[in-house]
Amino acid sequence: MRISYKPIGVIHSPFTEIEGMPIQPAGASGIQGTIEIFPEFQEGLSDLEGFSHIILLYHFHQVDSVKLTVTPFLDTQPRGLFATRAPKRPNPIGLSVVKLVKREGNILHIENIDILDGTPLLDIKPHIPAFEPDADIRVGWLEETQGEVREKRSDERFR
Repeated sequence: MRISYKPIGVIHSPFTEIEGMPIQPAGASGIQGTIEIFPEFQEGLSDLEGFSHIILLYHFHQVDSVKLTVTPFLDTQPRGLFATRAPKRPNPIGLSVVKLVKREGNILHIENIDILDGTPLLDIKPHIPAFEPDADIRVGWLEETQGEVREKRSDERFR
């Protein structure tokens, strides 16, 4: 089976290099960017400005290989890829929850962006906390290091 996606837009950020980027939106507080939605998809943005946060699904366009065991940024021990958010995936799809500041036509102004400039956007969904389960959440191997995400920055390990 072959699956293909057509980008709906392009994400613009101040990050032109992978090294030094925040590794998650929690570490990108206040960093601003924009999303350019292609004109043929602009109609789909109607009513989005009523949401404070949106979920971005995007293609890690700089990924050129897959690693099923990786050493994540918040650990020194190798971990199974699917127990991480590392980019070198069989289907290099990224996910970020960002703050929606405003919409101007086909341009979305966002904050807390941890995404490389020029990244192809695959989809947008409104972030609705009430839709997510809130009981008995475990974070596995991240239990001891999850608080470090705000200070951690990307390096060469997933280049």
